[in-house]
Amino acid sequence: MMKFLILIALWTTFCFLHSFMITPVFTDFLKKKTGTSYRYYRLFYNLFSLLFLVPVVIYSYSIMEKPFFTWHGYLLPVRYILLLCSLWIFYAGSRHYNMRTFLGINQIQEGVNHGLINTSGTIVKGGIMGIVRHPFYSGSFLLIWAGNLDTTRLLINIILSLYLVVGTMLEEQKLIAEFGDIYRDYQEEVSMLFPWQYIKRKIKSL
Repeated sequence: MMKFLILIALWTTFCFLHSFMITPVFTDFLKKKTGTSYRYYRLFYNLFSLLFLVPVVIYSYSIMEKPFFTWHGYLLPVRYILLLCSLWIFYAGSRHYNMRTFLGINQIQEGVNHGLINTSGTIVKGGIMGIVRHPFYSGSFLLIWAGNLDTTRLLINIILSLYLVVGTMLEEQKLIAEFGDIYRDYQEEVSMLFPWQYIKRKIKSL
């Protein structure tokens, strides 16, 4: 029991810090305190997250048990569909996102920080961005649930699923603060994580 409490504490702490460190309250405070040096923050944020995540993942693997649920038989095609959808979403999203901005390189070179990590820094509604507003989070959701489950993985998946929803909502607040009504209109047109609006439009067009 104790090992699972430690697991929950580690993953909850990681998710909390990962989300809190990009909240407007925290980032605005840093901008005031660091001035032009704030352009290094995205790179620091990524490095910090990675260094924190490594021991959490190592501990998680060290307590994994024999799965009580595996994708096999008639369920195996479902798993492949989830994995393929996840990979496609990541690929489609990467075509719109600027990885240099995601990593924090452009911020250092240009000294510009904005809530979007695409090339233009403006809201893009084409491709996957016209299906879901946060494709990387959508792909992550499918990916984590496409694996076999033991108690450890189940707890991690529940925590990460909650984090993906909460983290996305926090990111939405930042984008609304930055883009205002333009982003609110985008919210009305495109679903956050799962393509309900897109599916409804397709059904109506039949």
